[in-house]
Amino acid sequence: MQMDFLELIGLAAGCCTTAAFFPQVLHTWRTRSVADLSLRMYLLFTLGVVLWLVYGIRIGSLAVTLANAVTLVLAASILVMKLVYDKSPRKGSGRRSK
Repeated sequence: MQMDFLELIGLAAGCCTTAAFFPQVLHTWRTRSVADLSLRMYLLFTLGVVLWLVYGIRIGSLAVTLANAVTLVLAASILVMKLVYDKSPRKGSGRRSK
């Protein structure tokens, strides 16, 4: 299977944008700090990634499919941590973030 140049550019772009999520996932997991993360943003972003994944599968693009499959796992991880950790009581704060 020979990959064309544009697909290689897509794979490189997908690697860069997907890798950008790793620091946030690790930081959130280690600190359990989610107060500054927007639930609405991650809900909308995760939905967008699901749609990109479906699109990538439908057009048969390896780059779009792989990048969005991995990004979906990372974004969903942050979303789950936001939902779980936000329910935990925080010291010194009587309010919840939105």
